[in-house]
Amino acid sequence: MYVQEVEPVAGSLGLSALVAALPLLVVLVLLGGVRMKAHLAALLGLLAAALVALFAYGMPFGQTLSSAAQGAAFGVFPILWIVVNALWVYRMTVRTRHFDVLRRSFGRLSDDPRIQALVVAFCFGALLEALAGFGAPVAICSVMLVALGFDPVRAAVVALVANTAPVAFGAMGTPVVTLAQVTGLPLDSVASVVGRQTPLLALVVPLLLVALVDGRRGLRETWLPALACGVAFAAAQFAASNYVSAQLADIAAALAGAAALVALPRARRPAAEPVRVAVLTGVRSEDLDEEDPRPEVLRAYAPYALIVLVFSVAQIPAVKDWLAGATRTFDWPFLNVLNPHGEPVGGNVFTLPLVSTGGTLVLLAGLGTAAVLGVRARTAAEEWVATVHELRFAILTVTSVLALAYVMNLSGQAATIGQFVAAAGAGLAFLSPVLGWFGVAVTGSDTSANALFGALQVSAARESGLSPELLAAANSSGGVLGKMISPQNLTIACAAVGLAGREGDLLRKVLPWSAGLLLIMCLIVLGQSSPVLGWMLP
Repeated sequence: MYVQEVEPVAGSLGLSALVAALPLLVVLVLLGGVRMKAHLAALLGLLAAALVALFAYGMPFGQTLSSAAQGAAFGVFPILWIVVNALWVYRMTVRTRHFDVLRRSFGRLSDDPRIQALVVAFCFGALLEALAGFGAPVAICSVMLVALGFDPVRAAVVALVANTAPVAFGAMGTPVVTLAQVTGLPLDSVASVVGRQTPLLALVVPLLLVALVDGRRGLRETWLPALACGVAFAAAQFAASNYVSAQLADIAAALAGAAALVALPRARRPAAEPVRVAVLTGVRSEDLDEEDPRPEVLRAYAPYALIVLVFSVAQIPAVKDWLAGATRTFDWPFLNVLNPHGEPVGGNVFTLPLVSTGGTLVLLAGLGTAAVLGVRARTAAEEWVATVHELRFAILTVTSVLALAYVMNLSGQAATIGQFVAAAGAGLAFLSPVLGWFGVAVTGSDTSANALFGALQVSAARESGLSPELLAAANSSGGVLGKMISPQNLTIACAAVGLAGREGDLLRKVLPWSAGLLLIMCLIVLGQSSPVLGWMLP
Protein backbone atom coordinates (compact mmCIF):
# COMPACT_ATOMS: atom_id res chain seq x y z
CA MET A 1 0.00 0.00 0.00
CA TYR A 2 1.22 3.50 -0.90
CA VAL A 3 -0.29 6.64 0.63
CA GLN A 4 0.23 9.86 -1.32
CA GLU A 5 1.87 12.83 0.41
CA VAL A 6 1.34 16.44 -0.57
CA GLU A 7 4.41 17.93 1.18
CA PRO A 8 7.09 15.21 1.08
CA VAL A 9 10.09 17.56 0.70
CA ALA A 10 11.03 19.13 4.04
CA GLY A 11 7.37 19.52 4.88
CA SER A 12 7.22 22.50 2.51
CA LEU A 13 4.53 22.84 -0.14
CA GLY A 14 6.67 25.24 -2.17
CA LEU A 15 9.76 23.01 -2.24
CA SER A 16 7.63 19.93 -2.89
CA ALA A 17 5.91 21.66 -5.82
CA LEU A 18 9.29 22.69 -7.24
CA VAL A 19 10.54 19.10 -7.12
CA ALA A 20 7.24 17.75 -8.47
CA ALA A 21 7.48 20.11 -11.45
CA LEU A 22 10.92 18.79 -12.47
CA PRO A 23 9.56 16.14 -14.92
CA LEU A 24 7.49 18.77 -16.69
CA LEU A 25 10.41 21.18 -16.81
CA VAL A 26 12.60 18.45 -18.29
CA VAL A 27 10.11 17.84 -21.09
CA LEU A 28 9.50 21.53 -21.78
CA VAL A 29 13.19 22.48 -21.80
CA LEU A 30 14.21 19.55 -23.98
CA LEU A 31 11.43 20.25 -26.47
CA GLY A 32 11.35 24.04 -26.46
CA GLY A 33 14.96 24.88 -25.66
CA VAL A 34 17.14 22.00 -26.78
CA ARG A 35 14.66 21.10 -29.57
CA MET A 36 15.08 17.43 -28.89
CA LYS A 37 12.76 15.04 -30.72
CA ALA A 38 9.46 14.63 -28.90
CA HIS A 39 9.74 10.89 -28.21
CA LEU A 40 13.21 11.27 -26.66
CA ALA A 41 12.13 14.24 -24.53
CA ALA A 42 9.07 12.30 -23.34
CA LEU A 43 11.19 9.28 -22.37
CA LEU A 44 13.60 11.46 -20.38
CA GLY A 45 10.66 13.21 -18.75
CA LEU A 46 9.26 9.81 -17.77
CA LEU A 47 12.61 8.90 -16.22
CA ALA A 48 12.59 12.15 -14.25
CA ALA A 49 9.03 11.50 -13.03
CA ALA A 50 9.99 8.01 -11.88
CA LEU A 51 13.05 9.30 -10.01
CA VAL A 52 10.99 11.98 -8.25
CA ALA A 53 8.34 9.42 -7.33
CA LEU A 54 10.95 7.02 -5.95
CA PHE A 55 13.28 9.34 -4.05
CA ALA A 56 11.19 12.40 -3.19
CA TYR A 57 7.76 10.80 -2.66
CA GLY A 58 8.88 7.37 -1.49
CA MET A 59 6.67 5.47 -3.91
CA PRO A 60 7.77 1.80 -4.05
CA PHE A 61 9.65 0.80 -7.20
CA GLY A 62 7.08 -1.82 -8.18
CA GLN A 63 4.15 0.63 -7.93
CA THR A 64 6.10 3.30 -9.81
CA LEU A 65 6.77 0.84 -12.62
CA SER A 66 3.18 -0.39 -12.57
CA SER A 67 1.73 3.13 -12.78
CA ALA A 68 3.94 3.89 -15.79
CA ALA A 69 2.84 0.64 -17.42
CA GLN A 70 -0.82 1.55 -16.92
CA GLY A 71 -0.30 4.95 -18.53
CA ALA A 72 1.46 3.37 -21.50
CA ALA A 73 -1.32 0.79 -21.81
CA PHE A 74 -3.94 3.55 -21.88
CA GLY A 75 -1.88 5.31 -24.54
CA VAL A 76 -2.00 2.21 -26.74
CA PHE A 77 -5.63 1.38 -26.05
CA PRO A 78 -7.84 3.24 -26.63
CA ILE A 79 -5.91 6.34 -27.75
CA LEU A 80 -3.51 5.03 -30.40
CA TRP A 81 -6.01 2.37 -31.40
CA ILE A 82 -8.22 5.23 -32.62
CA VAL A 83 -5.44 7.15 -34.38
CA VAL A 84 -4.00 4.14 -36.22
CA ASN A 85 -7.35 2.97 -37.57
CA ALA A 86 -8.42 6.48 -38.58
CA LEU A 87 -5.21 7.11 -40.52
CA TRP A 88 -5.55 3.65 -42.05
CA VAL A 89 -8.87 4.69 -43.59
CA TYR A 90 -7.26 7.82 -45.01
CA ARG A 91 -4.33 5.85 -46.46
CA MET A 92 -6.72 3.55 -48.28
CA THR A 93 -8.42 6.52 -49.94
CA VAL A 94 -5.01 7.77 -51.08
CA ARG A 95 -4.02 4.30 -52.31
CA THR A 96 -7.14 4.06 -54.49
CA ARG A 97 -6.86 7.72 -55.63
CA HIS A 98 -10.30 8.51 -54.21
CA PHE A 99 -8.73 11.21 -52.09
CA ASP A 100 -7.91 13.05 -55.36
CA VAL A 101 -11.54 12.66 -56.40
CA LEU A 102 -12.61 14.19 -53.10
CA ARG A 103 -10.20 17.09 -53.54
CA ARG A 104 -11.52 17.84 -57.02
CA SER A 105 -15.06 17.71 -55.69
CA PHE A 106 -14.21 20.41 -53.16
CA GLY A 107 -12.56 22.51 -55.85
CA ARG A 108 -15.70 22.47 -57.98
CA LEU A 109 -17.94 23.63 -55.13
CA SER A 110 -16.68 27.20 -55.55
CA ASP A 111 -13.80 28.92 -57.31
CA ASP A 112 -13.75 31.66 -54.66
CA PRO A 113 -10.57 31.05 -52.62
CA ARG A 114 -12.18 32.47 -49.51
CA ILE A 115 -14.95 29.87 -49.67
CA GLN A 116 -12.42 27.19 -50.55
CA ALA A 117 -10.53 28.05 -47.36
CA LEU A 118 -13.71 27.50 -45.36
CA VAL A 119 -14.59 24.23 -47.09
CA VAL A 120 -11.12 22.67 -47.13
CA ALA A 121 -9.28 24.10 -44.10
CA PHE A 122 -12.18 24.59 -41.69
CA CYS A 123 -14.85 22.00 -42.54
CA PHE A 124 -12.82 19.19 -44.13
CA GLY A 125 -9.95 19.91 -41.75
CA ALA A 126 -12.36 19.46 -38.84
CA LEU A 127 -13.49 16.13 -40.29
CA LEU A 128 -9.87 14.99 -40.57
CA GLU A 129 -9.25 16.16 -37.01
CA ALA A 130 -12.28 14.17 -35.90
CA LEU A 131 -11.02 11.03 -37.60
CA ALA A 132 -7.27 11.24 -37.05
CA GLY A 133 -5.82 14.41 -35.53
CA PHE A 134 -2.13 14.46 -34.59
CA GLY A 135 -1.08 16.78 -37.46
CA ALA A 136 -2.99 15.03 -40.26
CA PRO A 137 -5.43 17.94 -40.91
CA VAL A 138 -2.65 20.51 -41.28
CA ALA A 139 -0.62 18.33 -43.64
CA ILE A 140 -3.53 17.25 -45.84
CA CYS A 141 -5.36 20.58 -45.98
CA SER A 142 -2.17 22.52 -46.76
CA VAL A 143 -1.50 20.26 -49.73
CA MET A 144 -5.09 20.55 -50.94
CA LEU A 145 -5.03 24.35 -50.75
CA VAL A 146 -1.78 24.51 -52.73
CA ALA A 147 -3.33 22.17 -55.31
CA LEU A 148 -6.26 24.59 -55.54
CA GLY A 149 -3.81 27.37 -56.34
CA PHE A 150 -3.01 28.99 -52.99
CA ASP A 151 0.39 30.46 -52.30
CA PRO A 152 2.25 27.92 -50.08
CA VAL A 153 2.76 30.32 -47.16
CA ARG A 154 -0.87 31.41 -47.19
CA ALA A 155 -2.02 27.80 -47.48
CA ALA A 156 0.05 26.78 -44.46
CA VAL A 157 -1.13 29.72 -42.33
CA VAL A 158 -4.79 29.10 -43.18
CA ALA A 159 -4.50 25.39 -42.38
CA LEU A 160 -2.77 26.10 -39.05
CA VAL A 161 -5.29 28.72 -37.90
CA ALA A 162 -8.25 26.57 -39.00
CA ASN A 163 -6.99 23.67 -36.88
CA THR A 164 -8.29 25.10 -33.60
CA ALA A 165 -12.00 24.73 -32.83
CA PRO A 166 -12.18 20.97 -33.57
CA VAL A 167 -9.01 19.90 -31.70
CA ALA A 168 -10.57 19.22 -28.28
CA PHE A 169 -12.85 16.56 -29.81
CA GLY A 170 -10.30 15.33 -32.35
CA ALA A 171 -9.38 11.71 -33.07
CA MET A 172 -12.83 10.55 -32.04
CA GLY A 173 -12.81 12.56 -28.82
CA THR A 174 -9.39 11.30 -27.70
CA PRO A 175 -8.36 14.52 -25.84
CA VAL A 176 -11.53 14.66 -23.72
CA VAL A 177 -11.49 10.88 -23.18
CA THR A 178 -7.93 11.20 -21.89
CA LEU A 179 -8.90 14.20 -19.76
CA ALA A 180 -11.73 12.25 -18.15
CA GLN A 181 -9.44 9.29 -17.54
CA VAL A 182 -6.61 11.18 -15.84
CA THR A 183 -8.91 13.40 -13.77
CA GLY A 184 -11.43 10.77 -12.74
CA LEU A 185 -14.29 13.03 -13.88
CA PRO A 186 -17.19 11.60 -15.92
CA LEU A 187 -16.60 11.89 -19.66
CA ASP A 188 -20.05 13.34 -20.27
CA SER A 189 -19.46 16.09 -17.70
CA VAL A 190 -16.08 17.11 -19.13
CA ALA A 191 -17.28 16.94 -22.75
CA SER A 192 -20.36 19.03 -22.03
CA VAL A 193 -18.29 21.89 -20.56
CA VAL A 194 -15.74 21.79 -23.39
CA GLY A 195 -18.75 21.84 -25.71
CA ARG A 196 -19.78 25.15 -24.17
CA GLN A 197 -16.37 26.74 -24.72
CA THR A 198 -14.84 25.71 -28.06
CA PRO A 199 -18.02 26.42 -30.09
CA LEU A 200 -17.46 30.08 -29.24
CA LEU A 201 -14.13 29.84 -31.08
CA ALA A 202 -15.95 28.35 -34.05
CA LEU A 203 -17.93 31.57 -34.40
CA VAL A 204 -14.72 33.57 -34.79
CA VAL A 205 -12.33 31.34 -36.73
CA PRO A 206 -14.20 31.29 -40.11
CA LEU A 207 -14.29 35.09 -40.10
CA LEU A 208 -10.59 35.13 -39.32
CA LEU A 209 -9.87 32.72 -42.18
CA VAL A 210 -11.53 34.83 -44.87
CA ALA A 211 -9.64 37.84 -43.51
CA LEU A 212 -6.36 35.90 -43.74
CA VAL A 213 -7.13 34.95 -47.33
CA ASP A 214 -8.26 38.34 -48.63
CA GLY A 215 -7.89 40.95 -45.89
CA ARG A 216 -10.65 43.42 -45.10
CA ARG A 217 -12.23 42.93 -48.49
CA GLY A 218 -12.57 39.21 -47.82
CA LEU A 219 -14.25 39.90 -44.52
CA ARG A 220 -16.54 42.52 -46.07
CA GLU A 221 -17.59 40.39 -49.04
CA THR A 222 -17.81 36.93 -47.48
CA TRP A 223 -18.74 37.58 -43.85
CA LEU A 224 -22.18 36.03 -44.34
CA PRO A 225 -20.96 32.60 -45.58
CA ALA A 226 -18.24 32.62 -42.92
CA LEU A 227 -20.72 33.44 -40.16
CA ALA A 228 -23.24 30.87 -41.41
CA CYS A 229 -20.51 28.22 -41.47
CA GLY A 230 -19.33 29.14 -37.98
CA VAL A 231 -22.82 29.21 -36.47
CA ALA A 232 -23.74 25.83 -37.97
CA PHE A 233 -20.42 24.32 -36.84
CA ALA A 234 -20.77 25.73 -33.31
CA ALA A 235 -24.38 24.62 -32.91
CA ALA A 236 -23.65 21.07 -34.06
CA GLN A 237 -20.54 20.77 -31.88
CA PHE A 238 -22.45 21.99 -28.85
CA ALA A 239 -25.43 19.70 -29.45
CA ALA A 240 -23.36 16.58 -30.18
CA SER A 241 -20.96 17.02 -27.25
CA ASN A 242 -23.75 17.72 -24.77
CA TYR A 243 -26.55 15.45 -25.90
CA VAL A 244 -25.20 12.78 -28.27
CA SER A 245 -21.53 11.75 -28.06
CA ALA A 246 -18.17 13.45 -27.64
CA GLN A 247 -16.80 11.14 -30.34
CA LEU A 248 -19.28 12.50 -32.88
CA ALA A 249 -18.95 16.18 -31.98
CA ASP A 250 -16.45 17.18 -34.68
CA ILE A 251 -17.97 14.95 -37.35
CA ALA A 252 -21.36 16.54 -36.81
CA ALA A 253 -19.84 20.03 -36.68
CA ALA A 254 -17.81 19.56 -39.87
CA LEU A 255 -20.79 18.25 -41.82
CA ALA A 256 -23.06 21.00 -40.51
CA GLY A 257 -20.57 23.72 -41.43
CA ALA A 258 -20.14 22.33 -44.94
CA ALA A 259 -23.91 21.96 -45.36
CA ALA A 260 -24.41 25.61 -44.41
CA LEU A 261 -21.98 26.68 -47.14
CA VAL A 262 -23.58 24.43 -49.75
CA ALA A 263 -27.05 25.70 -48.83
CA LEU A 264 -26.04 29.35 -49.13
CA PRO A 265 -26.26 30.52 -52.76
CA ARG A 266 -23.91 33.42 -52.07
CA ALA A 267 -21.12 30.96 -51.17
CA ARG A 268 -21.28 29.30 -54.59
CA ARG A 269 -20.98 32.47 -56.66
CA PRO A 270 -17.79 32.79 -58.74
CA ALA A 271 -15.14 34.99 -57.20
CA ALA A 272 -14.23 38.28 -58.81
CA GLU A 273 -11.09 38.01 -60.95
CA PRO A 274 -9.08 40.49 -58.83
CA VAL A 275 -9.64 38.26 -55.80
CA ARG A 276 -8.26 35.23 -57.62
CA VAL A 277 -5.25 37.18 -58.84
CA ALA A 278 -4.53 38.61 -55.40
CA VAL A 279 -4.91 35.36 -53.51
CA LEU A 280 -4.02 32.52 -55.86
CA THR A 281 -0.36 33.28 -56.51
CA GLY A 282 0.49 29.58 -56.65
CA VAL A 283 -0.01 27.30 -59.66
CA ARG A 284 -3.48 25.85 -60.03
CA SER A 285 -3.49 22.08 -60.40
CA GLU A 286 -4.54 21.10 -63.93
CA ASP A 287 -6.41 18.01 -62.76
CA LEU A 288 -9.07 20.21 -61.11
CA ASP A 289 -10.78 20.41 -64.51
CA GLU A 290 -10.93 16.63 -64.77
CA GLU A 291 -14.47 15.28 -64.58
CA ASP A 292 -15.05 12.37 -62.22
CA PRO A 293 -17.90 9.88 -62.73
CA ARG A 294 -20.63 10.30 -60.15
CA PRO A 295 -20.18 6.75 -58.76
CA GLU A 296 -16.50 7.52 -58.07
CA VAL A 297 -17.43 10.75 -56.30
CA LEU A 298 -19.89 8.85 -54.12
CA ARG A 299 -17.24 6.25 -53.34
CA ALA A 300 -14.82 9.04 -52.36
CA TYR A 301 -17.29 10.28 -49.77
CA ALA A 302 -18.23 6.75 -48.65
CA PRO A 303 -15.49 6.24 -46.00
CA TYR A 304 -16.60 9.29 -44.05
CA ALA A 305 -20.27 8.39 -44.45
CA LEU A 306 -19.52 4.90 -43.14
CA ILE A 307 -17.76 6.29 -40.06
CA VAL A 308 -20.69 8.58 -39.31
CA LEU A 309 -23.11 5.67 -39.82
CA VAL A 310 -21.17 3.26 -37.58
CA PHE A 311 -20.81 5.79 -34.76
CA SER A 312 -24.45 6.84 -35.06
CA VAL A 313 -25.66 3.24 -34.80
CA ALA A 314 -23.35 2.72 -31.82
CA GLN A 315 -25.19 5.51 -29.98
CA ILE A 316 -28.58 3.77 -30.19
CA PRO A 317 -29.31 2.85 -26.54
CA ALA A 318 -29.85 -0.87 -27.16
CA VAL A 319 -26.72 -1.13 -29.33
CA LYS A 320 -24.70 0.99 -26.91
CA ASP A 321 -25.63 -1.29 -24.01
CA TRP A 322 -24.78 -4.39 -26.06
CA LEU A 323 -21.37 -3.01 -27.01
CA ALA A 324 -20.69 -1.96 -23.44
CA GLY A 325 -21.24 -5.56 -22.39
CA ALA A 326 -17.80 -6.39 -23.75
CA THR A 327 -16.11 -3.81 -21.49
CA ARG A 328 -13.79 -5.32 -18.91
CA THR A 329 -12.83 -3.64 -15.63
CA PHE A 330 -10.16 -5.07 -13.37
CA ASP A 331 -7.71 -4.12 -10.64
CA TRP A 332 -4.40 -3.09 -12.16
CA PRO A 333 -1.67 -5.44 -10.91
CA PHE A 334 0.91 -4.32 -8.33
CA LEU A 335 -0.93 -1.04 -7.74
CA ASN A 336 -2.53 -0.09 -4.42
CA VAL A 337 -2.55 3.68 -3.97
CA LEU A 338 -4.45 5.74 -1.40
CA ASN A 339 -4.87 9.52 -1.52
CA PRO A 340 -3.76 11.70 1.42
CA HIS A 341 -7.18 11.10 3.04
CA GLY A 342 -6.65 7.33 2.98
CA GLU A 343 -9.12 6.64 0.15
CA PRO A 344 -8.31 4.39 -2.84
CA VAL A 345 -7.61 6.37 -6.02
CA GLY A 346 -9.35 5.62 -9.31
CA GLY A 347 -6.07 4.63 -10.96
CA ASN A 348 -6.08 1.32 -9.09
CA VAL A 349 -8.72 0.12 -11.55
CA PHE A 350 -8.31 -0.19 -15.32
CA THR A 351 -11.19 -0.21 -17.80
CA LEU A 352 -10.86 -1.94 -21.17
CA PRO A 353 -13.70 -1.04 -23.57
CA LEU A 354 -12.89 -3.68 -26.17
CA VAL A 355 -15.75 -3.11 -28.63
CA SER A 356 -17.39 0.18 -27.70
CA THR A 357 -14.20 2.24 -27.99
CA GLY A 358 -13.86 4.59 -30.94
CA GLY A 359 -10.91 2.75 -32.44
CA THR A 360 -12.85 -0.49 -32.84
CA LEU A 361 -15.76 1.37 -34.44
CA VAL A 362 -13.38 3.08 -36.87
CA LEU A 363 -11.88 -0.34 -37.65
CA LEU A 364 -15.34 -1.63 -38.58
CA ALA A 365 -15.89 1.41 -40.80
CA GLY A 366 -12.45 0.79 -42.31
CA LEU A 367 -13.39 -2.76 -43.25
CA GLY A 368 -16.48 -1.37 -44.96
CA THR A 369 -14.31 1.23 -46.68
CA ALA A 370 -12.02 -1.45 -48.05
CA ALA A 371 -15.03 -3.25 -49.51
CA VAL A 372 -16.55 -0.10 -51.03
CA LEU A 373 -13.26 1.12 -52.54
CA GLY A 374 -12.31 -2.33 -53.81
CA VAL A 375 -9.20 -2.69 -51.65
CA ARG A 376 -8.04 -6.29 -51.42
CA ALA A 377 -7.61 -7.83 -47.98
CA ARG A 378 -3.85 -8.16 -48.37
CA THR A 379 -3.49 -4.56 -49.55
CA ALA A 380 -5.63 -3.30 -46.67
CA ALA A 381 -3.49 -5.24 -44.19
CA GLU A 382 -0.31 -3.83 -45.75
CA GLU A 383 -1.69 -0.30 -45.42
CA TRP A 384 -2.53 -0.93 -41.76
CA VAL A 385 1.00 -2.13 -41.04
CA ALA A 386 2.40 0.84 -42.97
CA THR A 387 0.26 3.17 -40.85
CA VAL A 388 1.72 1.73 -37.65
CA HIS A 389 5.22 2.15 -39.07
CA GLU A 390 4.51 5.75 -40.06
CA LEU A 391 3.28 6.51 -36.54
CA ARG A 392 6.05 4.64 -34.70
CA PHE A 393 7.59 7.76 -33.16
CA ALA A 394 4.18 9.24 -32.36
CA ILE A 395 3.30 5.94 -30.65
CA LEU A 396 6.44 6.13 -28.53
CA THR A 397 5.75 9.78 -27.68
CA VAL A 398 2.13 9.27 -26.66
CA THR A 399 2.81 6.18 -24.56
CA SER A 400 5.76 7.91 -22.83
CA VAL A 401 3.80 11.09 -22.08
CA LEU A 402 0.87 9.12 -20.67
CA ALA A 403 3.21 6.94 -18.61
CA LEU A 404 4.77 10.15 -17.25
CA ALA A 405 1.32 11.57 -16.47
CA TYR A 406 0.23 8.43 -14.63
CA VAL A 407 3.41 8.34 -12.53
CA MET A 408 2.94 12.00 -11.60
CA ASN A 409 -0.75 11.53 -10.81
CA LEU A 410 -0.48 8.32 -8.80
CA SER A 411 2.64 9.30 -6.86
CA GLY A 412 1.00 12.58 -5.77
CA GLN A 413 3.18 14.97 -7.76
CA ALA A 414 0.20 16.44 -9.64
CA ALA A 415 -1.71 16.96 -6.37
CA THR A 416 1.25 18.83 -4.89
CA ILE A 417 1.52 21.17 -7.88
CA GLY A 418 -2.25 21.59 -7.86
CA GLN A 419 -2.32 22.72 -4.25
CA PHE A 420 0.52 25.14 -4.90
CA VAL A 421 -1.14 26.61 -8.03
CA ALA A 422 -4.43 26.90 -6.14
CA ALA A 423 -2.90 29.84 -4.29
CA ALA A 424 -3.86 31.89 -7.34
CA GLY A 425 -7.43 31.73 -6.02
CA ALA A 426 -10.04 33.24 -8.32
CA GLY A 427 -7.31 34.20 -10.79
CA LEU A 428 -6.80 30.50 -11.47
CA ALA A 429 -9.83 30.51 -13.75
CA PHE A 430 -8.15 33.09 -15.99
CA LEU A 431 -4.81 31.27 -16.00
CA SER A 432 -6.02 27.69 -16.48
CA PRO A 433 -6.42 27.95 -20.31
CA VAL A 434 -2.86 29.33 -20.47
CA LEU A 435 -1.54 26.14 -18.88
CA GLY A 436 -3.28 24.04 -21.52
CA TRP A 437 -2.10 26.37 -24.28
CA PHE A 438 1.48 26.09 -23.07
CA GLY A 439 1.25 22.31 -22.87
CA VAL A 440 -0.01 21.94 -26.44
CA ALA A 441 2.45 24.51 -27.77
CA VAL A 442 5.28 22.37 -26.43
CA THR A 443 3.96 18.84 -26.96
CA GLY A 444 1.92 19.47 -30.12
CA SER A 445 -0.99 17.47 -28.74
CA ASP A 446 -4.10 18.39 -26.76
CA THR A 447 -4.20 14.77 -25.62
CA SER A 448 -0.69 14.99 -24.19
CA ALA A 449 -1.37 18.36 -22.54
CA ASN A 450 -4.52 16.95 -20.91
CA ALA A 451 -2.56 13.96 -19.68
CA LEU A 452 0.13 16.23 -18.23
CA PHE A 453 -2.00 18.95 -16.66
CA GLY A 454 -5.54 17.58 -16.34
CA ALA A 455 -5.19 16.16 -12.84
CA LEU A 456 -3.26 19.25 -11.78
CA GLN A 457 -6.13 21.51 -12.91
CA VAL A 458 -8.69 19.44 -11.01
CA SER A 459 -6.58 19.38 -7.88
CA ALA A 460 -6.08 23.15 -8.04
CA ALA A 461 -9.79 23.71 -8.66
CA ARG A 462 -10.78 21.74 -5.57
CA GLU A 463 -8.27 23.57 -3.43
CA SER A 464 -9.49 26.98 -4.62
CA GLY A 465 -13.21 26.20 -4.55
CA LEU A 466 -13.72 26.35 -8.32
CA SER A 467 -15.50 23.82 -10.49
CA PRO A 468 -13.18 20.88 -11.34
CA GLU A 469 -15.09 20.29 -14.58
CA LEU A 470 -14.62 23.93 -15.60
CA LEU A 471 -10.85 24.02 -15.11
CA ALA A 472 -10.35 20.57 -16.62
CA ALA A 473 -12.28 21.69 -19.69
CA ALA A 474 -10.37 24.98 -19.75
CA ASN A 475 -7.13 23.02 -20.02
CA SER A 476 -8.36 21.36 -23.21
CA SER A 477 -10.09 24.43 -24.64
CA GLY A 478 -7.08 26.66 -24.06
CA GLY A 479 -4.84 23.94 -25.40
CA VAL A 480 -6.43 23.94 -28.84
CA LEU A 481 -5.06 27.44 -29.41
CA GLY A 482 -1.50 26.28 -28.85
CA LYS A 483 -1.78 23.81 -31.72
CA MET A 484 -0.98 26.36 -34.43
CA ILE A 485 2.30 27.42 -32.78
CA SER A 486 3.60 24.00 -31.74
CA PRO A 487 6.94 23.14 -33.37
CA GLN A 488 5.56 19.80 -34.56
CA ASN A 489 2.62 21.36 -36.41
CA LEU A 490 4.78 24.12 -37.87
CA THR A 491 7.22 21.51 -39.17
CA ILE A 492 4.38 19.42 -40.62
CA ALA A 493 2.93 22.46 -42.40
CA CYS A 494 6.27 23.51 -43.84
CA ALA A 495 7.09 20.01 -45.03
CA ALA A 496 3.67 19.62 -46.65
CA VAL A 497 3.94 22.74 -48.83
CA GLY A 498 7.68 22.69 -49.54
CA LEU A 499 8.77 25.37 -47.07
CA ALA A 500 11.27 23.32 -45.05
CA GLY A 501 13.30 25.55 -42.76
CA ARG A 502 10.78 28.40 -42.73
CA GLU A 503 9.01 27.42 -39.53
CA GLY A 504 10.04 30.74 -37.98
CA ASP A 505 8.24 32.68 -40.72
CA LEU A 506 5.03 30.75 -40.10
CA LEU A 507 5.37 31.17 -36.32
CA ARG A 508 5.58 34.95 -36.66
CA LYS A 509 2.42 34.96 -38.78
CA VAL A 510 0.27 32.75 -36.54
CA LEU A 511 1.53 33.68 -33.04
CA PRO A 512 -0.52 36.92 -32.78
CA TRP A 513 -3.71 35.04 -33.70
CA SER A 514 -2.92 32.27 -31.23
CA ALA A 515 -2.32 34.76 -28.41
CA GLY A 516 -5.40 36.82 -29.28
CA LEU A 517 -7.74 33.83 -29.35
CA LEU A 518 -6.18 32.58 -26.11
CA LEU A 519 -7.06 35.86 -24.42
CA ILE A 520 -10.66 35.43 -25.56
CA MET A 521 -10.75 31.91 -24.12
CA CYS A 522 -9.27 33.10 -20.81
CA LEU A 523 -12.01 35.72 -20.53
CA ILE A 524 -14.67 33.12 -21.37
CA VAL A 525 -13.46 30.76 -18.63
CA LEU A 526 -13.15 33.61 -16.14
CA GLY A 527 -16.71 34.62 -16.95
CA GLN A 528 -17.94 31.04 -16.61
CA SER A 529 -16.38 30.85 -13.13
CA SER A 530 -18.51 33.82 -12.05
CA PRO A 531 -22.20 34.78 -12.27
CA VAL A 532 -21.44 36.71 -15.48
CA LEU A 533 -21.30 33.57 -17.66
CA GLY A 534 -21.91 30.93 -15.02
CA TRP A 535 -25.34 30.29 -16.57
CA MET A 536 -23.57 28.69 -19.56
CA LEU A 537 -22.39 25.68 -17.54
CA PRO A 538 -24.53 22.54 -17.20
